[in-house]
Amino acid sequence: MDTIEPSPRRLLLVLGDQLNADSRLFDGCDPEQDLIWLCEAPSEATHVPSHKARTALFLSAMRHFRERLRADGLRVRYLALDAHDHPSIDAALAADLAALAPAQVHVVQPGEYRVQQALEQTCADAGVALRVLEDGHFLCPLPDFNAWADGRKELRLENFYHWMRKRHDVLMVDGEPAGGAWNFDKDNRKRFGKQGPGTLPAPVGFAPDAVTREVMALVDARFPQAPGGLGHFDWPVTPAQAEAALTDFIDHRLAAFGPYQDAIWTGEPYLYHARLSAALNLKLLEPRRAIDAAVSAYHEGRAPIASVEGFVRQILGWREYVRGLYWRQMPGYLDANALDAHAPLPAFYWSADTDYACLADALGQVVARGYGHHIQRLMVTGLFALLLGVEPRQVHAWYLAMFVDAVEWVEAPNTLGMSQFADGGLLASKPYAASGAYIQRMSNCCRRCPYDPKQAVGDSACPFTTLFWDFLARHRERFSGHPRTALMWRNLERLDRERLAAIRTRAARLRESLATT
Repeated sequence: MDTIEPSPRRLLLVLGDQLNADSRLFDGCDPEQDLIWLCEAPSEATHVPSHKARTALFLSAMRHFRERLRADGLRVRYLALDAHDHPSIDAALAADLAALAPAQVHVVQPGEYRVQQALEQTCADAGVALRVLEDGHFLCPLPDFNAWADGRKELRLENFYHWMRKRHDVLMVDGEPAGGAWNFDKDNRKRFGKQGPGTLPAPVGFAPDAVTREVMALVDARFPQAPGGLGHFDWPVTPAQAEAALTDFIDHRLAAFGPYQDAIWTGEPYLYHARLSAALNLKLLEPRRAIDAAVSAYHEGRAPIASVEGFVRQILGWREYVRGLYWRQMPGYLDANALDAHAPLPAFYWSADTDYACLADALGQVVARGYGHHIQRLMVTGLFALLLGVEPRQVHAWYLAMFVDAVEWVEAPNTLGMSQFADGGLLASKPYAASGAYIQRMSNCCRRCPYDPKQAVGDSACPFTTLFWDFLARHRERFSGHPRTALMWRNLERLDRERLAAIRTRAARLRESLATT
């Protein structure tokens, strides 16, 4: 561990997802008077059982950032995981506040409410002033989001996205959306034919360097029981690598990203997806840089508007939108459970040990790599938990633990709002409920599955299909009159009572068996 420096004017806290050198935290930083402080805390890998690749990514990126700061001539106190015995960030900070006695502590707003509360309490207990800075990495400051949201009956992404497009002049022509439409979803729902996607452009990967290899060995030794593995670790851990990953996506996958963004193919974890979310969420890559690169590809004729707009919407729209909702709704958001779901999360979510082919494929990727693309998250792993009626907080904890790009401000609204409808429609206007027919239509998973997506009862019935009809029956009163879901519930009315009773009996048995495995 670094030796303790003389009392600084300001202690500048850098958290593991704040690794941008242009952070407002460093404005006016004086190496003679200010001390930059980073801590690798074991609790950040254990408050949810963090995937080994997730922990390794954070630690490696932090250590690379430490070297960059020092190369820039800044004073850094770095508490490495294997060089201190503090259990948490706040415990380590409390000890250093007592030893260092800084006049002030500055930190950019954390990505988790839990962390911000802990830092505020620690500084208050020590009698040291804490200043929480607005995060300049984002394109919509939280006060601006709240000003947009105040007084609205519904906080819908589409309205926010239009506002952001205009505000930042992205894909706009004379005040109108480029291509004549705000989104091109209708063009972005293609599936692969029976022969599959063919030869795919493999995304660039980054072989672990000495720093990363050291971290990987440390994670294996310190957290041997943590889920997942490190055999596929090739994530960007520096801004230069993140820039290379962006260039690779723009050059080789962006053009086909739009049409096939909702498609699934077994054994293909990436397809045409960007694989940039981890770099963005650790702030190794600036969102405006990613947006501008995609828009340039459109103007240069290298990617169609449908693909570029779909990518831009995820960053300029969705990413900023869920952050605003998270901070507007915390701390109560994590306890939301509008559908009164209380089933336990099946154990196979942590191991991928299941004969449900689509889940085995999607979960296998997560266990091996800490990754799944967005349609696998929403319409395979998330859909099954929704239909089964898993307690939302357990689903949230699993996503936060198992994905390398998971930071709570982005993960929680995606999980609790969009995937599980736990917030009762604050984020999504309807639950994303579907039967096994959806997975059959958008993937090849059902070809090698012992369960038939057309069947809801019997030994060969698809669990998704059984649970889908049971979900409709359980929530008939809530959704049967909803304008966007009424058709599904009208289909439910067409089922005769005996068949529905058989479906519900099978669903109950499924739920019971999965609660004990």
